[in-house]
Order: sequence, then structure tokens, then C-alpha cells
Amino acid sequence: MIKLTINGEPRSLDVPADTPILWVLRDTLKLTGTRFGCGMALCGTCTVHLDGNPIRSCTTPISMAEGKHVTTIEAMEKDPLGRRVQQAWMDEAVAQCGYCQGGQVMSAVALLKNNPNPDDAQIDRQMSGNICRCGTYPRIRKAIHRAAAAAEKNAASIGEPLFTEVKA
Repeated sequence: MIKLTINGEPRSLDVPADTPILWVLRDTLKLTGTRFGCGMALCGTCTVHLDGNPIRSCTTPISMAEGKHVTTIEAMEKDPLGRRVQQAWMDEAVAQCGYCQGGQVMSAVALLKNNPNPDDAQIDRQMSGNICRCGTYPRIRKAIHRAAAAAEKNAASIGEPLFTEVKA
């Protein structure tokens, strides 16, 4: 049994220890927001957070998540910053085909949790591991800036923290 927390819910899973997190999420738990892209940790489509850090779930075995917290795109609606990033994605019309967007959003949220006001170079560096075959990179950058500005404005106006606490 592998014990971990997924999207805030404690889980005990009877799966082989070497099963990639992606397949546990999709096949065992039916959390299909995280998608398969390349299967080699190169495209970023399968990005999830492991204890707050973005990882490629297609090559990370579930045993690496033992006792840790996995957060998927499905949990972003409950995260204030995740909601702001998703809203910015819509406001900037980032998605074309949409296939890579879950991984893109997860990487953007991780960036903004660690750097609430990144410049273009920092965004490009953080997001470089996420491939968008439609080429919406300029809109992704604009959406990240929009989400950062919205988070800063909202935090200043209502005293809400810019970040949600990452459980270690």
C-alpha cells in the first residue's frame, strides 16, 4: 500500500510502486485532467505538483509520492492563485487545442507561488519545459503577468495572502 495525499484527500493505493503517477491518477483514480503527452518528461503536459513542486507525472513512480502531497489540475479551482491563473488563461484566450493547458497552468501556478512577479525571462525559463504545439507562448506569458497582477491587486485590497501554504 502506498499512502499519500491527492488534492487534499488522504489515499491508500494498492498499485505497483513503479507505476507512473500519471497512470495512477488517470486509470486508478479517474482524475483525467492530467494528460499523457510524450511519456519521456519532455513536453510538460503531465505536470502535477509534488509537495508544491512541479514534476512530470509520466516518469515519476508513485513510490516517490509516498507520504507526500500530489496536486493536480482538478484542485486548481479551490486554490485562489490557481483560479486567478485559470481566469487569466481565459481572459487571454491562451488555449487553442487545449491539450497541453493543464500542464501549462500547473507550471504557471508553481512559478507564481515561488515568484509572485516574474519578468519575461523568468517566465520563459520556468515554462520552457512545457511545449505548446499551437505556439501560444506569447499569450501564456501575458496570462502569467495578468494572473500575477490580479493576485497582487486582490491581496492588497482584501489582505489575502498571495500564496497558499504548501504542505510539506
